[in-house]
Amino acid sequence: MKDLKLKCVSWQLSENQKDHESEGLSSKHLVVRRGRPFKITLFFKDEPFSPLMDSLVFSAQLGELYVQFPLTFSRHVSAFKWGGQILSENSWSQSLRVLIFTPPNAPLGLYNLQLHIKSQAQQHSYALGNLILLFNPWCSTDEVHLSHADQREEYVKNDSGILFMGTPDNLLPRTWEFGQYEEGILETCLKILDMSPQHSKNSQKDNLCRSNAVYLSRVVCAMINCEDDRGVLKGNWSGDFSRGVSPSQWTGSADILKCWERSQCRPVLYGQCWVFAAVMCTVMRALGIPSRVVTNFNSAHDTNANLIIEEFYSETGEKLQLSKESIWNYHVWLECWMSRPDIGSEFSGWQVLDPTPQEKSGGIFCCGPCPVKAIREKRVDLFYDVPFVYAEVNASVYTAIVKNNQVVHQSLDANRVGSLVCTKGVNSYLAQDLTAYYKNPHKTPRRNSSLHAGRFKNSTKEARSMSVSLQLDKVPVAGQSISFSVTVVNNCGTSRRLKEHINAQMKEYSHNLLETFWEASNMIKLGPYEALTIEHWIDPSQYEQVLRDDGLVNLAVVIKDEVTLERKLASEEFNITMPWISIQVEDESNIVVNKAHSAILVFHNPFWVPIDGVLTVCGSGLIQGKVQSKVYQLQPGEKREQAVNFIPQMPGTKVLQASLEFKDSPLVLRGFKSVLVRAT
Repeated sequence: MKDLKLKCVSWQLSENQKDHESEGLSSKHLVVRRGRPFKITLFFKDEPFSPLMDSLVFSAQLGELYVQFPLTFSRHVSAFKWGGQILSENSWSQSLRVLIFTPPNAPLGLYNLQLHIKSQAQQHSYALGNLILLFNPWCSTDEVHLSHADQREEYVKNDSGILFMGTPDNLLPRTWEFGQYEEGILETCLKILDMSPQHSKNSQKDNLCRSNAVYLSRVVCAMINCEDDRGVLKGNWSGDFSRGVSPSQWTGSADILKCWERSQCRPVLYGQCWVFAAVMCTVMRALGIPSRVVTNFNSAHDTNANLIIEEFYSETGEKLQLSKESIWNYHVWLECWMSRPDIGSEFSGWQVLDPTPQEKSGGIFCCGPCPVKAIREKRVDLFYDVPFVYAEVNASVYTAIVKNNQVVHQSLDANRVGSLVCTKGVNSYLAQDLTAYYKNPHKTPRRNSSLHAGRFKNSTKEARSMSVSLQLDKVPVAGQSISFSVTVVNNCGTSRRLKEHINAQMKEYSHNLLETFWEASNMIKLGPYEALTIEHWIDPSQYEQVLRDDGLVNLAVVIKDEVTLERKLASEEFNITMPWISIQVEDESNIVVNKAHSAILVFHNPFWVPIDGVLTVCGSGLIQGKVQSKVYQLQPGEKREQAVNFIPQMPGTKVLQASLEFKDSPLVLRGFKSVLVRAT
């Protein structure tokens, strides 16, 4: 009596993972993308397969979900459901080449594939092993389909990127290793899903819902922070990072995800907005959802939904923290590409997702997916969190000078918030301007400004009588003087006796202000309709000791008429640029896999005092882990060179990055170099 038994199975890993654009994502499992068939070969023991006497049925299991499908010779297997097709021309064979179809809306996850053989009176079942099924932006019927090949390369496969910080007029690019190809990262991303409250509450329902990118993105968004669950990162904006790692010291996602997994899912200390967004970008790219990190400059946090952020200054130009609302110099979030059948296909495309825990959405700390198109059109009736994100890019700024708790000057600026929204360009390290996708210049926001309406009625005449502006002469560079000018214009026909107060404060990007480090006062006389420009300089010795990593400064001038007591304010927030570490790769045009190469790092001390520090070099796919060396007594103005060796592990465009962290200081010198690695 015929008894067909399975000997072994070949997963044809190399062919499948090349065909599914999943090379390098896992060394433990076959990784395929839904909506595209994959091949395996079955090898039988003593007897060959007979289509007349043997029947083969596969089963694919995800948790408690279970689907069975027969193996047939039919060439009409549906592409929208699980199915199996025999490819072997010789049906009487001890090996069969098989094509397995997965639907483009199948749930994502780690599947167990089994084979059931029925041969006359005998039946056998075999566990073939596990495979990981991902979203498929290459598939036209997948809800995350992205039609442009260069965008798929950038937003799904690229394992390194640029995060933009600083100010709109002086962008500071910071490299980040997304690291989705690092060993074990894909499995850790799946574990994040399994640790979610949704999975713990009802694993079967959660597994079924993982077919939907909107649902999945909200689960991941909430799990990147740890406020409601056993999430990945703990946020900290206090300035005290003694119990963990300062957010500015992270250079990539893999270290964070590995630390979370090794610690049995305890939150990693610490993250801030760009860390939260970059780690989520890694998870989403690993799972197959196109993603990019986006920076919104002058990002508003509107707590009372009136689209007005209040800021207050003293008479001497010192910025005061009197409001619960805030404007961050920059805020970093994520955009993910997906269709939105839940709210209408016209809102498909890029969606804002923000894992930084600011406000709750549906009772948990997450934000989005919020359609970028809905933000531009102010469709605050749509899911998810459109009003909050709309305010982040469209709120107005009410600024007041206060004396003895009384407002003595006020102004309203409708253009400052959301002044630039940008991301890394495709195949470029330059910023791509996304502002026009968020802000509609033809639609004026309706603002609940009744709180300030009475005050502004009497300020029009005052605003016209004198004007004040503040202008930086050049982009400030560490170790050099900050030079700027104040221009005062008398718009009336009488002479004026004015007092100038100028104040400079270091600040953190999240609006927290530090103490004043420089101030000046001057008396000014202006004739009728006269204009005067006053030059100022701040010596580097006056800011070096208080300079922060971002180098952000709030500079403000208040001009007061000594007779009429009229006051005018002008302010500017800017960043002091740190010098770059130069990286020169030897024989740059001949970098190949598994061959030793070297690079020379060049850096110098821009300050007036000697510095010590630690030089760190890393690069996903170029260096295993990190290479660190101590730097001792780098004298003022001294330049040094440091050699580093690396052995590329995989082909493609990789990024070598370096950072020099100063001892007993928050300052860091950074640099990066793009390296093209060839297979041979």
